[in-house]
Amino acid sequence: MIGRGIGAGFSIARDFIARGLIRLGVRPNGISMTGMCITFAAAVCYALGAGDAFAWSWRVGAGASAWPLTAAGMLILAMACDMLDGAVARLGDLKTTFGAFLDSTLDRYGDFVIYLGISVFYVLQSPANVTFMVLCWLAMFSAIMISYTRARAEDLINACQVGFWQRGERAAAILIATFAHNMPALLTQQAFSPMFTALRRIDYTRRKLGGKATVDDPRQGPWWMWIRLWRWPRMSWGYDLVVGVNIAWLIFAPVPTADPLRELIERLS
Repeated sequence: MIGRGIGAGFSIARDFIARGLIRLGVRPNGISMTGMCITFAAAVCYALGAGDAFAWSWRVGAGASAWPLTAAGMLILAMACDMLDGAVARLGDLKTTFGAFLDSTLDRYGDFVIYLGISVFYVLQSPANVTFMVLCWLAMFSAIMISYTRARAEDLINACQVGFWQRGERAAAILIATFAHNMPALLTQQAFSPMFTALRRIDYTRRKLGGKATVDDPRQGPWWMWIRLWRWPRMSWGYDLVVGVNIAWLIFAPVPTADPLRELIERLS
């Protein structure tokens, strides 16, 4: 599978770099904090140019600047830190309960500040784009609820990792949309689609607590479960197909220029 091949390559590279960091005496918590700082810097770049096209100059003009390219580069570095802190802890036998807590907490800050930065960009437009601002807030809410439902559920049951839009998929979506110069497609996708992951986790927890049967892998269930490709696990062809559809949306979805919420508010006022 495509996902299995890409995942294996990333794992090899990640562990190779992690062993080098261990030899240098780098600690997992330091990597987590570094990643958070880089994420904050990326958020500032999004605030300055989330909707701009790529340009190789810092001078902003005609809808193009170097800010989105810089944000994408910083986001890649932050994602690398997000992968490396756990690998360093695992390979270096440096796991701690506080380290796991810190990593998870900083991830939530990361979810928040990126969409905050994108939202600020649309606030600063003249006039401010109300539609994209609201979509940013919904996307932020969806990301936080996905993490909250898992954390709260795992106080009650052993594990609750079901759902397509986990942190890696959400981070990759932001990065792809940035390179595709299509923030509206990202905001439309992330404002609504991830909500179904949170709802699935709520239903999954309800069924577990009620002692009802749950199917973690739909391929093991009846045909009407099998065709739900978005529920297939990572490194399966069903998952790869759903990923492909979402990537196509981020790249090729038409970029709207209207602000329907502003128009609606003006009509009602």
